[in-house]
Parts: sequence; C-alpha cells; structure tokens
Amino acid sequence: MLSMTRIAVFDSGLGSLSIIKAIQRLCKSEIIYFADQKNYPYGNKPRRQLDQIVKKSIKLLEKKFKPQIIVIGSNTPTIILDIKGNNIFGVNPPVKQAVKNTRTNHVAILATKSVVKSKNLSIYIKNCNIANKIKIHKINASELVNLVESGKFIDDKKFCKKIINNVLKKNFLKNNIDVVTLSSTHLPFLKSILQSEFPNIQFIDPAEKIAKKIFKRINKKQRNRNLLKIYSSDETNRFQKILINMGIKNKINYLSI
Repeated sequence: MLSMTRIAVFDSGLGSLSIIKAIQRLCKSEIIYFADQKNYPYGNKPRRQLDQIVKKSIKLLEKKFKPQIIVIGSNTPTIILDIKGNNIFGVNPPVKQAVKNTRTNHVAILATKSVVKSKNLSIYIKNCNIANKIKIHKINASELVNLVESGKFIDDKKFCKKIINNVLKKNFLKNNIDVVTLSSTHLPFLKSILQSEFPNIQFIDPAEKIAKKIFKRINKKQRNRNLLKIYSSDETNRFQKILINMGIKNKINYLSI
C-alpha cells in the first residue's frame, strides 16, 4: 500500500476549516488542523511579527507531525509574507476568476485590514494583468472575520446581517460591484448570509481552487477515509463549543507554540 498523505492546515482560528472542508470534499487524507488562536487575529499584526509567528508555526508542524503538505489557511500571511516551499500552499484572492465573471467591471476584494492596506496586495493585483476598464475595490472586512471567530455567525444571524450591511451595503451600491472575492478564509462561513443580503452579487470562495491543487498532488496517495485531528494554541473550551455547534465533534488538543 502507498504511504498516505498527511496535510497540516493552520491559521489563527476558524478560517482553516473552510479550506479543510473543500479538501475533504475532493480528497481522502489525514489532516492536522492547527488553530493558532493565541495569535488571533493575523490581520492586525505588524509584518515582522506575523512573519515570526507563521514561520514558527510551520517549524512546529514540520517537527511534530512531519506533513507532506502544509497549507497556510489564511490570505493575510499568504499575501503579506514571502513564504516559499515546494510543500507549502497559500491562499490568494481569486482575482482573475472575479474579473472573468464581472459584468459591471467592478470587483471587490474582502480581506483583513492589513491585507487591504498592504503594498503586496496592490502588487498581486498588478501582476494579474487586468484590463484598465476593470476597477478593483479593496474592502476591510475585519469586522466580518470577527463575526466568524466569535461564533456569532452560528447563534446571532440578526446581528451578523446588521454588521454585514453596515460594512458593505453602501460600498457595494455606490460602486456597482457585482463580483466579490472572499479573501479571508473566515468569510465563506458568512456566504449564505451574504448571498441572502446581496442576491445580485457573486461571492467567490478560493478554497475549491486550493483543494484542486492538493488533489492533483496527492491523487494516488489517498486514504480510504478522511481523518481530522484538531489542535489549538489557546484555551480550548470556547473553541470546542463553537465546533460542536458547527457539527464537529472532534476533541481539541492543546498545542503550545
């Protein structure tokens, strides 16, 4: 029997789960999920500090679990940092797909504050070679990320709708936006609310693209079933309750970083 692939996926909280769900739909593998909640949120960390945090997480996962693939399950470090490796996958905004799908020529990228303000995002957009007629609107969605990490997206949808409209409605209408990239891995958990509030806008989740890349890599080294082990760097009780409310009953193990 072929040796099976172990995949480690990490970020500062729940965001990795949107990537993990997409991987599990396509591949059968062992997944180590590390929620580095001690360092939540990545989106307000200075670049140097974020670089140290992410490199430390990668080193920890490599040493403890020896994964064949590591997924940085967060747009923030993927865009802001320059972390390369044959076995390291990041998450970038699906700008080209958004541009292909727009009819109004106005596309929005929803991301954390630090990503929206970063030069790296501007460089990334420029490297996508977009036609001049297309306007890319960068929107700080950090408040929406907090709705997910706090668990409010499960138990207080009314509050979520209020915050979502406060952050997005005016911007969407004023700029005639019709396609939006969910460029924080937390945001797909709000997709159903976003679609109900803005039915004429398409919201693109990049998780499927990452999952397809991983599937191509591990196609012949799959398990006969999915395995998921969950670790957190912070107090685990609150996190455990949120996961149970999401239908995930796996025990959370503490992992010091």
